[in-house]
Parts: sequence; C-alpha cells; structure tokens
Amino acid sequence: MEYIPAKSIVNRTRDSSWFGTEYSMNLYRGCCHGCIYCDSRSDCYRNDSFDQVRAKADALRIVRNDLERRVKRGVVGTGAMSDPYNPFEKDLLLTRHALTLLEAYDFGAAIDTKSDLIVRDIDVLTSISRTMPVLCKLTVTTCDDDLAAKLEPRAPSPTRRLAALERLSAAGLFTGVLMMPVLPFLEDSPENIAAIVERAADAGARFIYPAFGMTCRAGQREYFYRQLEACFPGQGLAERYRRRYGNRYQCTSPRARKLWELFQEQCGRRGLLTSMGQIVAASRRGYETEQLSLF
Repeated sequence: MEYIPAKSIVNRTRDSSWFGTEYSMNLYRGCCHGCIYCDSRSDCYRNDSFDQVRAKADALRIVRNDLERRVKRGVVGTGAMSDPYNPFEKDLLLTRHALTLLEAYDFGAAIDTKSDLIVRDIDVLTSISRTMPVLCKLTVTTCDDDLAAKLEPRAPSPTRRLAALERLSAAGLFTGVLMMPVLPFLEDSPENIAAIVERAADAGARFIYPAFGMTCRAGQREYFYRQLEACFPGQGLAERYRRRYGNRYQCTSPRARKLWELFQEQCGRRGLLTSMGQIVAASRRGYETEQLSLF
C-alpha cells in the first residue's frame, strides 16, 4: 500500500442537500473496482493513477483532530470519490476505525459503497445509530451479475450487494440503493428497473435514489468509450454514444421519462422512498429534537 500525505480529511461540504451530509471523509484515493463509467476518472480530479488505491498517511490521527475541531455535529459522508470498502480495507481497517471515531465524537455517517464488506461494521454502525443518523447506500445499477461483471469488473456482484443490504436492514439500519448511473442502451430497460426495485424491496431497502443516465467529461469519456468497445465488441455502443451525446456532460437516457414513471409506480407499490427530501427526513426520524438542531 502506498501512502499519500493529507492535511485534512473530514471537510465541510458546500451544502447538505446530498443525503443530509454536512461533512465528507475520504480515507483512500483511487479505486480498484474498475467501473468503466466512473466519474472520478475525470481529468478535473487530477488522479492519473485512479485504478491504484492509496491510503491517506496518518489518516486516523487526522480524522480525530478534524473531529475535535468541529463545533457543529452532523452526518459525515464517505464513498463519493473512493469506495471506503475497497479490498485493502479488510486488513487496514481505516474505515472501521474512522467510524469508531465518528461514534466517539457524536457524528452520524452516510456511506456509499459497492462492497458487501460493509456488513463487517454493522456493530459500529448500530452504535452510531443510537444517537445519530446512519445511512447505508449500496450502488446497484443492474441485477444481472454477468452484465455487472463487464461494467464493474472487480466490484462484488449485485447479488452480494443485495445480500449485504438485507443484513444491514435486518440489523435495523437505514439502508437503500443508489441506482446510478443507469447506462443508456445497456441498463435503461423497464425490465432492469423493475427487477432492481423488486429485489431491493425484498431485501428490506427503505429507499432507492436513481439517475436515468450518466455523466461524461474529459478523461472519463475517452476511457468509457474504449471500454465499451472492448467489453461489447461489434455492437457500436461507443459510436452510438458519440452520435447522441457528443461532448455533453449530462447523458440522459432517451427512455428517462417512461422509466421514471415506471420507477415511481413500482416504488410506490412497494413503499420505497424516492425523493431526497423524504429520504433525509426518514433517516432522521426518531432522533431527539435537541440532537437534530445540531445539524
């Protein structure tokens, strides 16, 4: 493992609209899941070695010092730029120990991950949730393990992620699915969306937050097109993207409106939350008014 310097790790977010997170925490830089669509490959993030996972040097001391300086308590989000449960975390335990620090300093946690390793930390997450909100978000963009193996070649399968979701939910944790990105021409079928909703609901998900499309920008776009040609030879997918989207940042599925209607109907039938406001409100329900005022 290569270690890189960091001055601060727990940082204020620009706003708390994304799942109510007021702080971000990235203990690692880079990711080895190999997802062909990942926005974090974009040139703007200046990470030329994105597929190599590197840890922040002296991370836990920095996290502790950051938390000590924070007067305002809140929910700390992790996983936006680098999965906190990469394979190295199994031995390094940086995420687990950082969660323990969040508990000690009375901060909540909101985790984005594609890994079922998160179930290892159910005990710590449960302890945090006794006084502060905890949101566990597992990314699932297809229920087809074979398709996922092409799009997310080194990430745990969707089947494993949904099994992890079931365990988190059974432990009483507020858990749901990030259904994003839904890739145009590959995952934007009614059958795929319906399958995700049904399997997530069966596993005990409380919410699903979708994006019917993807983002593309310099650096990421070129990599994505190369991988489309390599993973789906002869299908002309890269050229199809070029013709439809050009250099656009937002690449919305041409079926987005119909998929949204189907998604809303299915989620309503299964009692799943879909709007950010509803999700954040539900994640904080049951906590004392005095504690919530700290957010």
